[in-house]
Amino acid sequence: MPAEASTSRPATPPLTERQEARRRRILRASAQLASRGGFDAVQMREVAESSQVALGTLYRYFPSKVHLLVATMQDQLEHMHGTLRKKPPAGDTAAERVAVTLMRAFRALQREPHLADAMVRALTFADRSVSPEVDQVSRQTTAIILDAIGLEDPGPEQLSAVRVIEHTWHSALITWLSGRASIAQVKIDIETVCRLIDLAEPSGRP
Repeated sequence: MPAEASTSRPATPPLTERQEARRRRILRASAQLASRGGFDAVQMREVAESSQVALGTLYRYFPSKVHLLVATMQDQLEHMHGTLRKKPPAGDTAAERVAVTLMRAFRALQREPHLADAMVRALTFADRSVSPEVDQVSRQTTAIILDAIGLEDPGPEQLSAVRVIEHTWHSALITWLSGRASIAQVKIDIETVCRLIDLAEPSGRP
């Protein structure tokens, strides 16, 4: 992890409307720079200049590039979730719906390979200081999967299945980005792991 990262951060109060607007500019600048040149293209000074904030202000929002890029991934997933909600996945079973949803999300990342690589590398590099941002990514991914299932109150076995699906989706991203898996292989792996959802369904639930 880069040397500029802090080891801990105190809890911060909710952002004001102005602060939230500034944060969104920072995330947008991060995504734009990563889209052009991947992980190495995201330099904190350039992000500050592109988002029109002072460098010190940027570090107060995001203590390192890894913090910033993991938060960027959460933001991208949030936008993706909104898009997916507008066109719910088709499928007779929960497994089919989740597989369709995750492949749609995967293909959205496929359209921006440099950005996807930067975000996934940041997740890989993240240490404990980045736990809040990593947790947000996990919660957003879980929400996307549960929406596809059509489930508001999952049981322990279903949550366990969702976690395994998340891990597989993340691993599939890594292997595809590294050139070790084709899109066809990714699709097979996603469809296979999503069958866990149907296996975890309580009896009597469709």
